[in-house]
Amino acid sequence: MPTPKRPKSRSSTPPDAHPVAPASPASAQSARFRRTRQAHISESAEDYCEAVANLTAECGQARIRDLAAMMGVTHVTVSRIITRLTTQGLVARGGVEGLRAHRPVVLTARGNALACRVEERHKTVLAFLLALGVPQQQAEFDAEGIEHHVSEATIAAMHAFAAGTHPAFRAPATSKRPSAPKPAR
Repeated sequence: MPTPKRPKSRSSTPPDAHPVAPASPASAQSARFRRTRQAHISESAEDYCEAVANLTAECGQARIRDLAAMMGVTHVTVSRIITRLTTQGLVARGGVEGLRAHRPVVLTARGNALACRVEERHKTVLAFLLALGVPQQQAEFDAEGIEHHVSEATIAAMHAFAAGTHPAFRAPATSKRPSAPKPAR
């Protein structure tokens, strides 16, 4: 049985308009899904480093039970995640040697850098959502998820928009209305 021939594409785009061959829709979709899965993997580490930083700033230390209460999970879940983050070099157990279970969680230099980066991304996304007119409580809720799933280019654009510096949204500095013509002398 002969294979049916596919009709030739009738693209209106000139062949030299795309210097690189465009990816197939399936491979582009695959790349998007892969990026989303990667964001989900790093999301937990980002959230916990941010939580450790916040608890340390607010309470002077971050304990397992405080993290569990903040994240709404069991202490066993937090312990497992902290063990993984310790292996990744993002956190360590501070305090006095001995009772390991009661030592606070501290950020390493890498963990602190990650927490700072996530906090800045969070502030940018929150400011962007508020600039769009999203109510404060909803913007705070939505920012928690969005901050992990947008590219650096998107964060930069959100920051520019929220700061009022994006060219497409810049308000005129002074009025450019034409003045009345001066009378001839």
